[in-house]
Amino acid sequence: MVCPRCSSDVPEVSHFCHHCGNDMRTGDSERKNAYAARPDEAVASFKLVSTIMPQGSGKQPYTYKVALGIALLLTVVTAALGALPVAIMIAAFAIPIVYIIYLYDVNLWEDEPIPVVAAAFVLTGVLAALFTWIWSDKVGLSIATIGENRSGPSLRDLLIVLLLVPVVSELIRQIGPLYLASRPRYDDLMDGFTFGVVAGVGYACFETLVLHWGWISGGFAGPGSSAGTWISIVVLHGFIKPLVYGSATGLAGAEFSGLGEKYDGFTPRWVGGLLQAMVVNALFQGGIYLLGFVGGRGSTIGAILGVVWGLLLLGALIIRVRTVLHKGLLEAALESAARGGSNHASGDLAFCSRCEMPLLPHSDFCSACGNSVRSVPKSARGVTAATGASGYEATTGETQA
Repeated sequence: MVCPRCSSDVPEVSHFCHHCGNDMRTGDSERKNAYAARPDEAVASFKLVSTIMPQGSGKQPYTYKVALGIALLLTVVTAALGALPVAIMIAAFAIPIVYIIYLYDVNLWEDEPIPVVAAAFVLTGVLAALFTWIWSDKVGLSIATIGENRSGPSLRDLLIVLLLVPVVSELIRQIGPLYLASRPRYDDLMDGFTFGVVAGVGYACFETLVLHWGWISGGFAGPGSSAGTWISIVVLHGFIKPLVYGSATGLAGAEFSGLGEKYDGFTPRWVGGLLQAMVVNALFQGGIYLLGFVGGRGSTIGAILGVVWGLLLLGALIIRVRTVLHKGLLEAALESAARGGSNHASGDLAFCSRCEMPLLPHSDFCSACGNSVRSVPKSARGVTAATGASGYEATTGETQA
């Protein structure tokens, strides 16, 4: 039979078109109930692991869920006991460590995981520490720290948290991902998104360390502060903030990489993604700042409201990320089918990483479950895919110079 979306010849037994991912049985061309990177999930669902870890995490998602759960539990317990230095260190490094383990575990970039991660994480972290020190110590807010509010918000503080910090911090987070995504080996849509997540969680880690260095070096909870306040603060800055930063920066990185075989660069779509990330940062920073005044100085309710606000933003951002990546994978496959093939497709001998069914030669999607081949690490896309472009060459007859 013929796919009505890309006009490819599709075997009669196929559930999905192996070229464009179209659902051949339901006729739902948008696949709202089959997320391209995890077909057993709906696109509009709050699934954290399959959203920020889309490549290869489908085989063992509970590993990363358990790791994040243990880190969160340790953070809450140590904060409740007043061991703030330990709680902050665990919170700051928990998500970066889990994410780096995920990248190494799925062998995302074959033989170069450490240099790639270091370029995006360490560079961003150093710049984050420097900028955070400048705006928090040299420029300085009129309040000491979040959770230690005085009379009320000021215009100067609002300009810092709504304009200066969101704009400059996002530009810093774009440096590493844009450099890496502009290299031919890492110009895929999913690579650009992953680089953005790495930069975002790296920035959040070092920002948290600088902002709360006084608590780390002090070694005890301040007078008048409750366990609820400290738990709320470490959860907000150690778990919610890196996910918000990483998802927002990842979206911009994905728009920079674009849909085609090469990175799109500084297009209007990237500008839109960058502005969107800055707006999310401003909403996050501004909301936390203003909610910190609820209930008075050192109020637990203000800190808890900050966590709720962060979770609301994160939930909306997860839906946005899934929608953009889902549409991007489907549109990219459709463009590739129109050109006659994709160098991101599987090789001659490959199996779906999710359902383990054989893939048709040079597939962009599994014809059985609908999983996107681009959501699988390059090293696992089949024997002939190991050269990076052989799937495309075998389809089009072209060879590399």
